[in-house]
Amino acid sequence: MKFYDEDNGNNDYFDGPDVPDKPVKPKEPKGPIYHPDDPEYWDQPESEWEHLKPPTRSWRFWALIGGAAVLLGVLVALFLRFFTPYVSEATMCGYVEGIERRGMVFTTFEGVLLPYKELKDTTRVYRKDFKFSLRDEDMATKLRRMQFSNRPVRVEYKEYKGWLPWRGDENIIITRVDSVDPRTILPPEFQPEVL
Repeated sequence: MKFYDEDNGNNDYFDGPDVPDKPVKPKEPKGPIYHPDDPEYWDQPESEWEHLKPPTRSWRFWALIGGAAVLLGVLVALFLRFFTPYVSEATMCGYVEGIERRGMVFTTFEGVLLPYKELKDTTRVYRKDFKFSLRDEDMATKLRRMQFSNRPVRVEYKEYKGWLPWRGDENIIITRVDSVDPRTILPPEFQPEVL
């Protein structure tokens, strides 16, 4: 097909079939606007703007959040059980029955203290020894000296709910050792009379 451009005097050549015109889509009439009180409001198809709404969270997202919350809860529970003392700044007075060094990888000192209040109470049956652990060699030496001299000792300790191998075999950890005068351990009403 050959066209002639009259304005420029040039021939215009086009070697293909004529391009058909695009059919014009008639506009759809707008329907009535329903309110949420009308039952037909809920039967309407999704609007053309529905694709612009942010996507809803999938179950994987909520599973990830739930898993992270459970993991955090487990870590907090483990920290509270093994690294936070259940009892702290507590004291016990008594006589050291024995102290020894134990362990191959983690070396600690393990000992037994006979509580003074249990020894002097003749109305009740003796209940239990006070078993403890400590890592400080100076405190262990001081306790051993008290044991050999048969003198009472006052210890300050912490008690943990969980056991860890580097702390020792017992959950009671000695933090401080002091010597004590046997006359001041008991209250005055229980003091033996001095002749």
